[in-house]
Amino acid sequence: IVYSPDYNITFMGLEKLHPFDAGKWGKVINFLKEEKLIADDLIVQAREATDEDLLVVHTRRYLNKLKWSFVVATITEIPPVAFLPNFVVQRKVLKPLRTQTGGTIMAGKLAVDRGWAINVGGGFHHCSSDKGGGFCAYADITLAIKFLFERVQGVSRATIIDLDAHQGNGHERDFMDDPRVYIMDAYNRYIYPGDGFAKRAIKRKVELEWGTEDTEYLQKVHTHVEGALNEFKPDVIVYNAGTDILDGDPLGGLAISPQGIVKRDELVFKAARSRRIPILMVTSGGYQKRTARIIADSILNLHSLGLLDRERAACALGSSSAIVPVHCNSQIKKLQSNES
Repeated sequence: IVYSPDYNITFMGLEKLHPFDAGKWGKVINFLKEEKLIADDLIVQAREATDEDLLVVHTRRYLNKLKWSFVVATITEIPPVAFLPNFVVQRKVLKPLRTQTGGTIMAGKLAVDRGWAINVGGGFHHCSSDKGGGFCAYADITLAIKFLFERVQGVSRATIIDLDAHQGNGHERDFMDDPRVYIMDAYNRYIYPGDGFAKRAIKRKVELEWGTEDTEYLQKVHTHVEGALNEFKPDVIVYNAGTDILDGDPLGGLAISPQGIVKRDELVFKAARSRRIPILMVTSGGYQKRTARIIADSILNLHSLGLLDRERAACALGSSSAIVPVHCNSQIKKLQSNES
């Protein structure tokens, strides 16, 4: 389980101007600690993604744009950010997002090594190599996959299972013409971003109606996840597990119960683990205060079903860059020496 206290965004209450709970990630960890599933020594400490990391996917032009506060205000949908000095924006807004991005990159490598990994943050699926939006400033899903393709032997095919309520147009644009990446996306067809061009990259498209409820939703998830994994055999799955499908979410427009979300994650993990395909989960959107508890409950359920191996859950990481995780085990050490 990958996390850092630096994930959480707090600055003079500005974060409350967006419906996103910018402290959600720390709350998930606290719930897991209360339930005695994890302790500090069982958490992989995420490291902030460096410019060198980000340039594996992002254009220099795009990263330079983030040096303008009004651009960040537009991407994060928090207008007052436009009036802050950019050094403050970098430290208080973008550094947490870069740290979560580094966490996703790390979690991708750990998933391949251990069979599974969960980044308690990340899932910035509206960001592509040259454009951010929808609270997504860095393309962490694209980055994790590109890192695996370029730096981990034996990983050449990936499946993205995007079950956030919104269409994942960022990674779709990035992998538009890449036959190595299969995208399944289930989303509310009527809400943001409605990116018709990006939809062309989706190999298995599940467009949902307003107010879709548990029975129909879970049946569709089960059918299409199984179908996707039977149709294309990946070396890794990136699972974007947004909780904005929850009934009452102000942005998602669906009506899935907390139990339905727990069951959805269970279906995806069972499909991956039964096929012995490494799975990386990121938490993505979720715009109600109760989503942190639901994410924690889902992780607890996965553990209780034996879908997470606690003994191999984590190790200490000591790198200043997200590129090179160190001191985990022989496999990770080998990976480090290869990257050096």
